[in-house]
Amino acid sequence: MSRYAEPMARLIEELKKLPGVGTKSAQRFAFHILRSSDDDASALAEAVRGLKASLRLCSICNSVTDVDPCVYCSSPTRNHRLVCVVEEPTNIDTVERTQSYPGIYHVLHGTLSPLHGVGPDQLRTSTLVARVERGEVDEVILATSPTLEGEATAHWLASALRGLPVRITRIATGVPAGSDIEYADEVTMTRALEGRREL
Repeated sequence: MSRYAEPMARLIEELKKLPGVGTKSAQRFAFHILRSSDDDASALAEAVRGLKASLRLCSICNSVTDVDPCVYCSSPTRNHRLVCVVEEPTNIDTVERTQSYPGIYHVLHGTLSPLHGVGPDQLRTSTLVARVERGEVDEVILATSPTLEGEATAHWLASALRGLPVRITRIATGVPAGSDIEYADEVTMTRALEGRREL
């Protein structure tokens, strides 16, 4: 039996469903909302409702957007023949912060993970393959994370696109800028050596 009133217990249970939010954090959030003004609580509830009602996936790249096609796919200043494949919509912001990528994106909404029942059919790849088959793309940059699942996804996608008229590249991985190589693990150091280049 919960020690909280039913509405509070229900809110805590819902907040615990958010990634990275445990019981203690959910309780802090719930009590913060309770202490907030009615206007602030209503604004939060309306923002959540509006998010679900207004956002959808871009029909071209699968990014989360309120307009279709999204701002990247509809931009006349971006290189539409260069496509960066990322795992999640949040990865786009990471690439955009570099201010050096001129192309557009393709969002998979996950990675291959047989243990969690995620196979190739669960990833959003069909529109990318169709664009490549139509000759609309010159290069596909595979920017999945350097995890076991990310690597498997990159290898699977490269195999699926091999034989089509497109250049397939993979983002470089290795020792992060500003870090000390003394603390690099074996996989990171191996990748750094494999990705070395002429100066």
